[in-house]
Amino acid sequence: MSNFNQERLLQVLLAPQISEKATFVADKNEQVVFFVTSDATKPEVKAAVELLFKVQVDSVQISNLKGKVKRFGRSMGRRKDAKKAFVCLKPGQEINFAEGGAA
Repeated sequence: MSNFNQERLLQVLLAPQISEKATFVADKNEQVVFFVTSDATKPEVKAAVELLFKVQVDSVQISNLKGKVKRFGRSMGRRKDAKKAFVCLKPGQEINFAEGGAA
């Protein structure tokens, strides 16, 4: 974790994904889902989660999401692409967003 710039790590995580599917994944696999910057790497995401939430991360899977094509009036537009990180925590670790920090 020491080989990453701390300012960069604070910018890697954009927001947690709070949805029914993400909650199901969190309960079943002890994973947490985050939206991350488009140029984030797995080691950066792992270091950022460990730094911000004071938990131990087991592994990270990353998924690239293509933006949907939508209509805006007469013209067609496109939403931005996004990147999600599925962070698997070590057994006994937990992140509780309702309380705003690690549990």
